[in-house]
Amino acid sequence: MLRIDVATVGRWMYTPRLYFSGGIVEMIAQLFEFAVNHFILVSVFVFLLFAFIVNEGKQGGAAIATSGLVNLINKEDAVVLDVRDAKDFGQGHISGSINIPYASIDSRITELEPHRGKPVVVVCKLGQHAGSVGRKLKAQGFENVRRLSGGITEWTGASLPLVKEQR
Repeated sequence: MLRIDVATVGRWMYTPRLYFSGGIVEMIAQLFEFAVNHFILVSVFVFLLFAFIVNEGKQGGAAIATSGLVNLINKEDAVVLDVRDAKDFGQGHISGSINIPYASIDSRITELEPHRGKPVVVVCKLGQHAGSVGRKLKAQGFENVRRLSGGITEWTGASLPLVKEQR
């Protein structure tokens, strides 16, 4: 049992009392007291949290982590759609990914028709454009659309391999 008291440390330094045996119970009691005293504030927070979760769900598919993408590619033969520019795509991309730049997705979306039954994972540089492309794919009838959270930056941050085009 950890016990810190002002008398133990000295009176010159402010140290709060911390008792692990009853500290968690006190903290939960204080949270309930705060929620009761600030009901409107807590209600607004809960509403905004709920709205955020609903909004994230509607953003062109669920976000998927890098490990989830690897599993999806290996187990379900997922299609990776890279919406970065051709220059960025050539500098390094996920193996087997299809490159359709974000600017031309509307005119080239028919290239994905052969992959309609497979899971499609949209990848961009930081994860910013993937949501809007996912919404467009869902509007075209693609049902299993996901987006890589953090984009290709997250992929390289996890030290996963990229394929570079030979010149």
